[in-house]
Amino acid sequence: MINVLVVEDSPVVREFLIHILGADPGIRVAGTAQDGEAALEAVRRHRPDVITMDIHMPKLNGLEATRRIMETDPTPIIVVSGSEDPREVTTTFDAMEAGALAVLRRPAGIGHPDHEAMARELVQTVKLMSEVKVVRRWPRARRTEPVPRPAELGLAHAPAQVRIVALGASTGGPPVLHTILAGLPKDFPAPLVIVQHMAPGFTPGFVEWLAQSSSLPVHVATHGEAVLPGHVYVAPDECQMKVAHGGRIALTQDEPENGLRPSVSCLFRSIAEVYGSDAVAGLLTGMGRDGAEELRLLKEKGAVTFAQDKDSSVVHGMPGEAIRLDAAMLVLSPEKIAAVLTNLANRRSRIGA
Repeated sequence: MINVLVVEDSPVVREFLIHILGADPGIRVAGTAQDGEAALEAVRRHRPDVITMDIHMPKLNGLEATRRIMETDPTPIIVVSGSEDPREVTTTFDAMEAGALAVLRRPAGIGHPDHEAMARELVQTVKLMSEVKVVRRWPRARRTEPVPRPAELGLAHAPAQVRIVALGASTGGPPVLHTILAGLPKDFPAPLVIVQHMAPGFTPGFVEWLAQSSSLPVHVATHGEAVLPGHVYVAPDECQMKVAHGGRIALTQDEPENGLRPSVSCLFRSIAEVYGSDAVAGLLTGMGRDGAEELRLLKEKGAVTFAQDKDSSVVHGMPGEAIRLDAAMLVLSPEKIAAVLTNLANRRSRIGA
C-alpha cells in the first residue's frame, strides 16, 4: 500500500485528487494539507511514501515547501499543476530543482474526454515515484572540480569534429539539463538536441526555465528548421524528433518507442545515421532503458558517448543500462559533462581553424 499526502489549497481540487488516488486499491491517501506550512507538519505526522504538491498556495508556496521537505524529510514529490501559463509553469521546474521528481498536469474533470487517461497517468506516476527510495537535492558544491580534458579521460581518439550533441533524460532530468546548459559558454560551437520525458503541456515552460540560466538560445524544436551552432532544441510533446540529412529537425507521428513519444532511442538512431562519429551523445538520469541500445550504436559508429554517474542520478535506470551495455565511454557528473562538452567542441574548433 502506497501512502500519499495530498497538498492542495483548493478544497474542491483536494477532494478530486483524493477521489482519483483513493480509487486505486494500491494507494491510500494518508493525509491532506491546504498550504505549505500544513504540509511540513503533515509530512512529520504521516510519513507518506509520496506527496502530490500544489505550487500556488497561501502562507508557504509549493516551491518553498518542497525545498524544506527535501532538506528535512526527503520524500518523493510530484508537482500537480493546474496552470497553463508558461511563465507560471517555470516555477514548477524551480520545485524540481529543489528536489521534486516529476510534474504533471492536474487531471481534467470527470466527464472530460481526457479525464480517464490523465487520472491513470497520475496514479501510475505515484506508483513509479514511490519506488524511488533515495531522493535528494542536487549538490552544487562540485564546480571547483578540475576541468577534465579529453585525453585525460581516455579519449585519445576524440573526434576531429563535434557537429552535434544529443542528450536524453527522464526522471530527475530537468535540473541536470539546467546544470549542463548553464555550464556551456555562449560561443559553444555545436547544436544540442534534447529529449526529456515530460507530461504533455509543460515543454514550453520547461524551455523558458532552461533559457533563464543558459547563455545559449533554447527552443522547442519545429519541423524542418535547421539546427544551428550554439542553439538548443528540445523535442516537443507527442512527436518523435529526429535529425535529418542536411542538418534539419524532422518531427513525426511515428509510433512510440519504449512506450514513449518523444523517445531518446528514435533521436539517437537518427544521430547515428546522419552524424556518425561526428556526434557526442549522453544518457542522463531516468527510469527505464530508453536510448541505451542506441547509445551503444553511436559508440560503435565512433561517436563520443557518456552516461550520468549513479551518485548524481535521481534514478540510474537509463544511464545504468547504458553502462551495463558498455555503451558509455565516460561516466560523469553533470558539471563534468558541461566541461567535457566544452573541451571536445573547442578541440573541434581548433582543428577546424
